[in-house]
Amino acid sequence: MLSFLVAALCFSSQRTEAFSSPPTTTASPLSSTALNLFFGDYLPLGIPVLVAKDKWDNSRRTQLKEQILSLASETKRGLTKTDEQAEEMQGLFAQLEKLNPTVNPLTNKFSKVNGDWSLDYTTSDSILGKGGFPRIGPIVQNIDTTTLSAKNSEVVRYGIFDVPRSISVELSPVNGRRTIADFKRFQLGPVGFDAPDSFVGELDITYVDDEVRLSRGDKGNIFVLTRM
Repeated sequence: MLSFLVAALCFSSQRTEAFSSPPTTTASPLSSTALNLFFGDYLPLGIPVLVAKDKWDNSRRTQLKEQILSLASETKRGLTKTDEQAEEMQGLFAQLEKLNPTVNPLTNKFSKVNGDWSLDYTTSDSILGKGGFPRIGPIVQNIDTTTLSAKNSEVVRYGIFDVPRSISVELSPVNGRRTIADFKRFQLGPVGFDAPDSFVGELDITYVDDEVRLSRGDKGNIFVLTRM
């Protein structure tokens, strides 16, 4: 089952002294000293540093996402991963998490977490169907924070029959990025039935942007998803 969900300005002592005593004559609202201070000093020392860091972060995000998705494809969502590939993915995953551009994805009204997401990689053998019935096509998770609900859906091949199945999930956020996932109802083809009360998990959304979402489950599994 898817258990998925100032830069500090350093003023020189000379400039400090320039503001230590009141002027003896009337000055314009924006003196040449102020112009020099705020446009001549502040911008070179402050804004460009922040802009440069933001550009570096974006570049690094793009690089990491490309590496992660390439490895995900190579390992068929993690189904054929080797120990070395699993270790590499864990490292890339952790690096991208540190560059998460979205604060509190579950409670932020500007969050990009809502919508349909395709599972590209996971360490969960049960979700991948390893050793069992193969999954056909995308494994999809829909999240809607406005209704605090989610739905996991997939198509499973049972012999010669491809059967759609899904499970609806009720979300109960613990904080801005972690939520309890209470599995409510299964649908197997035309047949629906309630999930046992014990089917409860947790989902920690550790990274999300326009294209990629990273999540961690309560059983230690990781999930890489891309927006559909």
